[in-house]
Amino acid sequence: MADKVTIADVARVAGVSRQTVSNVLNTPEVVREETRQRVLDVVGELGYRVNRAARQMRTGRSQLIAIRIDPDRDGINGSVLDRFLHGLTDAAARSGYRILLYTADDDRSEVATFEDLLGAYEPDGFVLTGTHHRDPRASWLLDKGVPFVTFGRPWGEEAAARHPWVDVDGSAGTAVATRHLLDAGHARIGFLGWPAGSGVGDDRREGWARTLAEAGVDPTGLSRATSDAVADGEAAARDLIDSDPGVTALVCVSDSLAVGALHAARSPGLAWREDTRPELPIAVIGFDDTPVARAVGLTSLSQPLKEAAASCVTLLARILEGTETARASAASPAHVLLEPSLVVRQSA
Repeated sequence: MADKVTIADVARVAGVSRQTVSNVLNTPEVVREETRQRVLDVVGELGYRVNRAARQMRTGRSQLIAIRIDPDRDGINGSVLDRFLHGLTDAAARSGYRILLYTADDDRSEVATFEDLLGAYEPDGFVLTGTHHRDPRASWLLDKGVPFVTFGRPWGEEAAARHPWVDVDGSAGTAVATRHLLDAGHARIGFLGWPAGSGVGDDRREGWARTLAEAGVDPTGLSRATSDAVADGEAAARDLIDSDPGVTALVCVSDSLAVGALHAARSPGLAWREDTRPELPIAVIGFDDTPVARAVGLTSLSQPLKEAAASCVTLLARILEGTETARASAASPAHVLLEPSLVVRQSA
């Protein structure tokens, strides 16, 4: 049997001290990126395995970060969280953490799950997704003093400065999409969104409405709200197009609604209408750039999910590690707002 690889072996091959190897494995943010990557490469090459039980006894921490995994509703938008989870797992591993997955049906059951997990597994912190107004999950964790970060804004001025968060600027994204359509010659641009009250949905709608208004187009009557399903998107698109024959383009809050809108737009008598501008087929833009969007040629807004996941780990690690570097970073904003990018395909 081969001898067990030790931390001293890693230090010798990497050409660094044992303390540097320990820092890479326990407090990676204090090590330069070049050195950290060299040590991690040697760790992988030699097959070094951290004794996590010993580490937990020494530090009093589990090195676990917990996050809820949601069911895949329609095979489209569920891929967004899948990609985020993949990025989160990679980023956590690079910082010496592992991801603990759990499920919950609603906010109340998720809070109950928090208590169960903290008693059974003692995760060091949580990453919350699906944030919304008056989110009881964030309030519970804040009251209990449990470290956490949210992927999504707190959607309320009261909570805005109380915990770190990472989000993607949906308003900026739909503004870019709407300007793209305006530049292409479209004037009557509709919007398919979710019912009012959804922080994410309201934010994405605002970018569309503001950009139309800036272009001198009144957005009144040009939007429809519905649940997030392909069939609902198709029905909402047909209703909007039938009520306003001048509509030649649609911006959608999600790829699910956009795929439904694309079905409506490509229907006989709708995709090319003799009574409007035949040179402008009905254009459709979605949000999230899912694999389905790529498969059907749907123009969509892509979220930087890998960067968002890495930012969540960085912000949470600042709280968990409590190092001098973390304290020196306290003056920097405890939030990250990223911008999506428009991926142009055949639909627009």
